[in-house]
Amino acid sequence: MSELTSSVPGPDGDRVSVEVRGELDLDTSERLRGALREALRRSVRGVDLDLKGVTFCDCAALNILLALRLRALRQGKTVVISASGAVVDRLLDLTRTRELFAGPGADGEGASAAGSREVAEVSEDFVEDLRIEVAQLRRAMQTRPTIDLARGILMASFGLSSEDAWTVLVEASQNTNTKLHALAGDLVTAVKGEPLPEAVREQLSSAVAKVGSARPVAGASRLR
Repeated sequence: MSELTSSVPGPDGDRVSVEVRGELDLDTSERLRGALREALRRSVRGVDLDLKGVTFCDCAALNILLALRLRALRQGKTVVISASGAVVDRLLDLTRTRELFAGPGADGEGASAAGSREVAEVSEDFVEDLRIEVAQLRRAMQTRPTIDLARGILMASFGLSSEDAWTVLVEASQNTNTKLHALAGDLVTAVKGEPLPEAVREQLSSAVAKVGSARPVAGASRLR
């Protein structure tokens, strides 16, 4: 479940602040899209997002944020992530989209002014890059069932929370230089009897131990 709260711009303000808490996934995407579009509509210069209370965020939610940003630019507005926690930080870093939601620059220029200039200077190459990003995110959404199944396996095997299971998958993926959906597929196959690659098994075990919720004896045998 997710919870969204927003503020109306005051007499001296022209941006709407939106705080989002809870899980952002395919089930909550339509509600998130509607709420953010309404916040953008009420704003003069754009929306500031406080996402530090988000406990899970998948590609469906990020796709909505990217679409909202493009919508805002077309209106001469900006979308800024003013605060974020570890879950959102990981997704932004993995997809290299953090700078798209950056706030004021080091020179003190406001985000809205930078966003207006970006609209004026936007090139065909930039638009094409954004299209590629969206296409990649859509392909990533197609792998969601396998990734969710792998998360469920980790949760059941080690008593992990949904967030910790996601952390384990991401960390093992990074440390083995394996795409997340491919690693998830290996884990699902391993449950059916196929052995995990040694490097993947070691990194999964290390990541599980790091989150502090592992049950080594029961879990280790299931990863072999």
